[in-house]
Amino acid sequence: MRVCIYGASSDDIDRRYILAAEELGEKLARRGHSLVFGGGATGLMGGAARGFKRGGGEIMGVSPRFFDVPGVLYQECTELVYCDTMRERKQIMEDAADAFVVVPGGIGTYEEFAEILTLKQLGRHKKAIALLNANRYYDALELVLSLTVERGFMKEACLGLYRAFERADDLIGYLEAYDPAQISTDGLKNI
Repeated sequence: MRVCIYGASSDDIDRRYILAAEELGEKLARRGHSLVFGGGATGLMGGAARGFKRGGGEIMGVSPRFFDVPGVLYQECTELVYCDTMRERKQIMEDAADAFVVVPGGIGTYEEFAEILTLKQLGRHKKAIALLNANRYYDALELVLSLTVERGFMKEACLGLYRAFERADDLIGYLEAYDPAQISTDGLKNI
């Protein structure tokens, strides 16, 4: 399966997060999976790509042309696809992916998670979505989503459209066992 990984591009973070992305990437590759990601050489994006490379996996990077400057893009991609805008980048990654994994990241990563979750809620896809809650990074996000349900802004069943995991092995097991036929988005959005 081709796994889309969203995550931070910055190296100015605790190295434990980057190592968690590398471990996940390597384990996914060793199990025969491939990567599609934003093409970055640094941060958790770069960590995931290095892990896939170490594990022998195929790597598809997707990047707007304006990021094609020295030191920004991961140079060992099996395939590097260029586009013009960030919106195009997300669409290409979404179309190429069989599943989505969100590793720790900043506002761009939150936006990617929110968009892919919203699209699933709207029935536009039935692909697996998993959060790697490395070092409990996403605990606060999970609390916000629970409050969103509690206060009536989202249906409780929407919390079942993704899963969060602290361990890479558990996350990979979820992706490999995931059955889209068991997902129903009926009644999750009043439109």
